Amino acid sequence: MNIKKTIGLLIFIIGCLTACSAQEVLTVEEAVKIALENNYQIKTAKNELRIDQMGVSPGQAGMLPQVNASIVDNNSVQNLSQTRVDGSEVERDNAKNSSLNYGVALEWTIFDGLRMFANHEQLKETQKLGEAELRQAILGKVGEVMTTYYDLVQQQQQLSALDSTLLISEQRVELAQNRFTIGKASKLEVLNAQVDLNTDITEIQRQQELHKNTKILLNEQLARDLKIDFKVIPEIFVDKDLNLEELESKVVAENPQLQAEKINRRISELELKQIKASRYPSVYVTTGYNVGRSTSELGFSTRSQSNGFNYGFGASLSLFDGFNQNRNEKIGRIALENATLAIAEQEQTLTSLVNTTYQTYLTNISLMELEEKNELIAKENLDITVEKYRIGIIPTIEFRTAQLNYINAKVRNSNAKYQAKVSEIILKQLAGSLQI
Repeated sequence: MNIKKTIGLLIFIIGCLTACSAQEVLTVEEAVKIALENNYQIKTAKNELRIDQMGVSPGQAGMLPQVNASIVDNNSVQNLSQTRVDGSEVERDNAKNSSLNYGVALEWTIFDGLRMFANHEQLKETQKLGEAELRQAILGKVGEVMTTYYDLVQQQQQLSALDSTLLISEQRVELAQNRFTIGKASKLEVLNAQVDLNTDITEIQRQQELHKNTKILLNEQLARDLKIDFKVIPEIFVDKDLNLEELESKVVAENPQLQAEKINRRISELELKQIKASRYPSVYVTTGYNVGRSTSELGFSTRSQSNGFNYGFGASLSLFDGFNQNRNEKIGRIALENATLAIAEQEQTLTSLVNTTYQTYLTNISLMELEEKNELIAKENLDITVEKYRIGIIPTIEFRTAQLNYINAKVRNSNAKYQAKVSEIILKQLAGSLQI
């Protein structure tokens, strides 16, 4: 690539950076807000919770009476032949008969071994389970959005670093060309500088591609137009004050996965109560109002009509069901035991994950502080190397080494901050304290 093409590419990059400065600056708080409003998974979880909320009612639990209206209209046309007790005979063709009955009936179970009350409590617990699942979906999506967001911050920093080294490489090519023109450098030095410049251009183009693809990914997570362009904040700030004991306590008290397991155990208890209710009698009362009307062209009565109330009560008790009651209760107790074991397993898993992630968090904090120092040292070394190369007292390879050391130090520093931030996000997500 010749000098003019390189300068053209630099002008294009600078133009892109200038255009970026006019773009929307999307903060992480705004990204989270958009995700909570638009994300499809969160919307689905909210709708599932609404279904659970509508299910919490005395009627759904079987506490309220059932009222039904009915109407029955029967008609017939028959050929009849009758011999009555007095010996007389009557015959009739196409005799019409009709009957009409309609009314309202009420049936109300007033006692079922307290099954209805256990069922009502189970509906409430199901709603709580839906709330825990919604919170888990929100925390998971917020953590995902924040991780992608800070990945963009890291990539933006690396683009800035690559842009800086690209300018240095351009200056090196120009300086090598001038030295060659006046006979103080060989053609080989010019070619080496040009190759390194082309390498840097390739690197920045690859990084730009990754940066654009990650923007598309974040827009997808926010469930908005994938073509929306934006900038992110320039720096990553890490909370260095997380405490392991506090995190462990919050996991036990607030982690939605663990809360869901505890709710499932309560649901298992209520299901066992409903099974045990079958040992008691079921008592119900009935009442209603009926109107009946019938006509017949043949018979002792050609027309009749009735109306009035009816009422009563009933009770039933299972005396023997093939030992199914005992078997179902045993199964219910085993399910309750499994629910208790699931809580212990989930708590141990989460505590283990918090501890391992916390160790990673501490390591990343330490590396972040170390890489900040390394970047300062590499920058100072590069500045000295550039001046020495400018006056021609160091070889090309030493210049390139200092240049690569600087860019690698910046990349490592940016990556260390990102990894520390990811560890912080995971820990707060596990503790249920991620700001949403």
